[in-house]
Amino acid sequence: MGLMKIFSGSEILAKALQQKIEAIGIATVLKNNIQSAKAAGFGTSGQAVELFIQEIDFGKAHPIIEEFRLNI
Repeated sequence: MGLMKIFSGSEILAKALQQKIEAIGIATVLKNNIQSAKAAGFGTSGQAVELFIQEIDFGKAHPIIEEFRLNI
């Protein structure tokens, strides 16, 4: 099994969802393309922050993800 992207968007929203997912015991990976681009010396545009979970955890996380998306 591998990682599955569950969100891409602003850093604030990604961190909010990350906290909700981690609160139920699911590990997350946050990929911040904004910080990576700054470190490399160039900018970025679009949905620059992505949140991932393990594919096997999706069933447990799905209700939280859907509730979050409906409330943003």
